[in-house]
Amino acid sequence: MTTASSLRIGVVGAGVMGGGIAQSTAAAGYTTVCTDIAEDALDVARTDALESRFGLAGAVQRGKMTEAEGDAARERITWTRDFEDAAHCDLVIECVPEKLDLKLRVFQDLDAASPEASILASNTSGFPIAAMAGATKRPDRVVGWHWASPAFVMKFAEIVVTEATSAETRDAVVEVASQSGKNPIVVKDNPMAWGFVANRIYMAMMKEAARVAEEGVATHAEINQLMVDCYRWPVGPFAMVKGAGSGWK
Repeated sequence: MTTASSLRIGVVGAGVMGGGIAQSTAAAGYTTVCTDIAEDALDVARTDALESRFGLAGAVQRGKMTEAEGDAARERITWTRDFEDAAHCDLVIECVPEKLDLKLRVFQDLDAASPEASILASNTSGFPIAAMAGATKRPDRVVGWHWASPAFVMKFAEIVVTEATSAETRDAVVEVASQSGKNPIVVKDNPMAWGFVANRIYMAMMKEAARVAEEGVATHAEINQLMVDCYRWPVGPFAMVKGAGSGWK
């Protein structure tokens, strides 16, 4: 991999996660290209990344970065509908909707369009990375990089490797995650179970939370508050689902 100052990162998909990921890598010093097929999605992602509570402007207001650092990060992000521009990067992070057939098509397209040395990563919440690697001719350069929302704030970085992922690929993505202010943890892909580590455990918790609500023991709001008060979670389980799906406005 090239140095942080010259490494280019592509982000495919400008939804709730994609825009925040582009913001994060740009703030870390990486030239970043974020693409989406929809112009309105790019407009929303750009506005959120630059101006929202968890955007660059908010980070400057909270003293997390200087105004000059915020301006520099803005300049490092390109927002475009040009898929080829994002594909022609050293590391490409796929952030399209959680539909496996769509992700497989994107990985096929990236494999065809990206330079041979490019690493292809998926931000999937739980689909097997081996399936996406199998859609390419470079399985050794395919890896999972699961982020949490809001991407710019959360230190979570679940780096998912398959049996084919090379040590070079793993180490390169871990380095980028660390440089982006994350705490990368490498875990093994398990095609027999959805969710890697974080979401497998989270889904078990959500199942029990839903059962408690269905039994009339407590309301959604009460369950959220109890979990915040007892375990110091930033939000409760039902609020987490809403935030992860629609963003943290």
